[in-house]
Amino acid sequence: MTKEYSENHHENTEDKGLTVITTHINADFDALACMMAAQKLYPDALVVFPGSHEKTLRNFFIQSVVYLLNMADIKEIDFSRIRRLVLVDTRQPGRIGRFAELLDHNNLEIHIYDHHPPLENDIRGQYEEIGMTGAAISILSEIIRDKELPVSPEEATIMCLGLYEDTGSFTFSSTTERDFMAAAFLLSKGANLDIISNLIAREMSFEQVGLLNDMLKNAVQYDIKGVEVTLTSVSTEKYVQDFAFLVHKMMKMENLKAFFALARMGNKVYIVARSRTPDVDVGLIIGKMGGGGHAFAASASIKEETPAQVERNLLDLLYTYIRSSRRAKNLMSSPPIKTDAETPMEDARHLMTRYNINALLVTEKQGDTEVLRGYISRQIVAKALYLQLDHTPVREYMSTELGTVGPDAELAEIQEQIIENKQRVLPVMQNGEIKGVITRTDLLNTLVRQNDFGNREEPDPLKEETSMRTRNIFRLMKERLSLPILDLLKKAGAVADELGYGAFAVGGFVRDLFLYRPNEDIDIVIEGKGIAFARAFAESCHARVHSHEIFGTAVVIFPDGFKIDVVTARMEYYRFPADLPNVEMSSIKLDLYRRDFTINTLAVQLNPNRFGTLIDFFSAQKDIKEKVIRILHNLSFVEDPTRVFRAIRFEQRFGFTIGKLTANLIHNAVKKDFFKKLSGRRTFNELRLILEEDDPTPAIRRLHDYNLLNIIHPDIRPTRKLISGFTSLKKVLDWHGLLFLEESYMRWTVYWMLLIRQFDPDATEKICARFEMAPRHQLIFCKERYAADQTMFRLVRRLPMKNSRIYRELSGFRTELLLYMMAATRNEDVKKSISYYFTHLRNETISIGGKDLKKMGIPPGPVYRKILDAVLDARLDGELKSREDEIEFVVKSEKFNYSKKSGSSASMNTHGQRKK
Repeated sequence: MTKEYSENHHENTEDKGLTVITTHINADFDALACMMAAQKLYPDALVVFPGSHEKTLRNFFIQSVVYLLNMADIKEIDFSRIRRLVLVDTRQPGRIGRFAELLDHNNLEIHIYDHHPPLENDIRGQYEEIGMTGAAISILSEIIRDKELPVSPEEATIMCLGLYEDTGSFTFSSTTERDFMAAAFLLSKGANLDIISNLIAREMSFEQVGLLNDMLKNAVQYDIKGVEVTLTSVSTEKYVQDFAFLVHKMMKMENLKAFFALARMGNKVYIVARSRTPDVDVGLIIGKMGGGGHAFAASASIKEETPAQVERNLLDLLYTYIRSSRRAKNLMSSPPIKTDAETPMEDARHLMTRYNINALLVTEKQGDTEVLRGYISRQIVAKALYLQLDHTPVREYMSTELGTVGPDAELAEIQEQIIENKQRVLPVMQNGEIKGVITRTDLLNTLVRQNDFGNREEPDPLKEETSMRTRNIFRLMKERLSLPILDLLKKAGAVADELGYGAFAVGGFVRDLFLYRPNEDIDIVIEGKGIAFARAFAESCHARVHSHEIFGTAVVIFPDGFKIDVVTARMEYYRFPADLPNVEMSSIKLDLYRRDFTINTLAVQLNPNRFGTLIDFFSAQKDIKEKVIRILHNLSFVEDPTRVFRAIRFEQRFGFTIGKLTANLIHNAVKKDFFKKLSGRRTFNELRLILEEDDPTPAIRRLHDYNLLNIIHPDIRPTRKLISGFTSLKKVLDWHGLLFLEESYMRWTVYWMLLIRQFDPDATEKICARFEMAPRHQLIFCKERYAADQTMFRLVRRLPMKNSRIYRELSGFRTELLLYMMAATRNEDVKKSISYYFTHLRNETISIGGKDLKKMGIPPGPVYRKILDAVLDARLDGELKSREDEIEFVVKSEKFNYSKKSGSSASMNTHGQRKK
């Protein structure tokens, strides 16, 4: 854009909201210099670092320049107020931290000042100053000079420091004339070269800079036995000095724990390894490859092997010799709290209260040996006391199916025992002796690094009391719901009351009342026998029931096709053995706790005496108001990884934000690859629901943010081409909707075809097989889609063409494929032709048929089809307007190869009637 645009847009006004200046994570001196210069252009803006790894930079600020910048902590920024984002020294979405969340906001104005070469996924700004200079500060210095803005000697020194660093003190070949001119300008403003020379670190050559850039781009992270290991591989035809220095520099830049760098230089492959964790002994590993070093630094040079061979051997060694320190003996709590099998329930409760634990190991003496017999949970003890079993020994109700691990058990084994076996507590045994225990909380802290996720406590009703918030929302229900729906809910409550059950409308139906979104997908939870309620309710409404006895669920289907889902709440209390169930509020509470997100945990009671009472155990109203997606407990994504997809779908549908803890747990689920155990069908069902959203494009971007598109195929990225295709398809589908055609089609299939369009038939078949798609869907994706592509290419080559020819090309395709072609093509003529087919040609018919041809004396046979097709073609091309025209066309046409019966051609008039 032009400088005139800059003149009009550098000023910040109150009505435009907040302006924030930021740069890339791990900011260097050039980034700092650019932010200082940008504040000259945007004096009211806040300067905010996107990450928390600029330790050297912060020290520099503290000592000398903190007062020069209008700085703010990113944690203090209200992102909703940001209307202008100024990016300096970067335009990569992956390098600006949390600010990447703003990029999809329509009301955000983006200004960019950068000197990096363009990349495919670069951020696009309304105003951009991009130049191929050695340092980004050179670009901003020119603007400041041209505007004649004041620059103090301290500011000039900082700006010049960035210039010297990024140009290697003007020795890098990337240095340009503009960099020298910028330096001259800053020196004229009092830049202090003595200070600069003291602050400039070790210089790197141009080759080193290029190699370091390649190392950064090629870096791959592996999770090996719970240890993060980074591996990069680069190649250059000649030897580059100080490769170890580059490894050290990258190690510091990226804050890596264990780093292995491979470089092919000439005919050798060099390996340099660094480790900052005792889990990875790089001396041992590199020693196996013929190199040497110590536990934290090692190197090797290898001949007569390709980088791929070396990398494969290295990975084998890593998986063999890495030993995670996160072993049972490091995670366990010791000494273990345990009790004898004959301990009464009341005493067990006191022990749990005293030590604030939720599970108690149960042992038994056999001579001098203490033998582990099982464990008992706080829930079981509490229920036993409620049933007046105070003096019953714990052996009567303890859980005896109990897995154990040894002290050296690794994280994967611990995780399997606790999560997959649903064990509250895991004993650590050695030679028959209990050394300690690992609880679910111990495992959770290890998996998600809880200390990094802030101070927000997630509710856990199994550990502590959760206060219930209630209020009556009958007025809101009356305002938002139709009278028939309201009457149905009242009737459901009345039927439940007659049976002595509690009835609650729950989930998305209640949530959407507060979001003012239409939703008549009703779920009712019954505190009692759900199927019995469903049958009684259906009988009162003259409806029918489809039940699932195993799950205690049912669907009530009304005569007009409307459906209500009924679910049995799964918790009941008994006052004493053999008593009839006494259902209490904790029943609905635990049922709601099993749901995916807090916003879906609202319930409305339907019983007549409390009809319209809203129940909120988990602060769902607060999260709806704050527009936040939060899980209910920290193992939510471990128990059901498909919730990750729902989190993204809800976030984009409602314009919410995924909470910090929830986002970190998603990253953890991806890192631990919990998705690999999901069936393809379950995974695809969630992807399909995302593609059925009104606009799935933002969700696709978010899937990429969390590396979840890899689940479909590693090559899928939200490229400009893909996003453009999705945007085009959204417009096509909106256009199709405005036609008000009475036809149904599978909306998601059109988006899916665009998503996998880049793949050949073999790859597409593998994707379909991976997701266990139905044969009818595989037919669309693996065969019909390719036929549509061929037709699209023919149309591009042959247009313009007659209407009849357009009809013949397109008439064999289902609606989904026609919409796919409209979205996929970049040729406007093709798009218009398909549009015209939809609106004018697709439903065109002719008046005459086989009976008319028979009356005209034409013998029945394949020629009928030929004749009728010709009549239709003529009608499509505008040559025929009426039935009379069609008959006359057949009578006069000489091109049909048929034999008429004697005298029959004269026996019909143009109205198709025999002459008398």
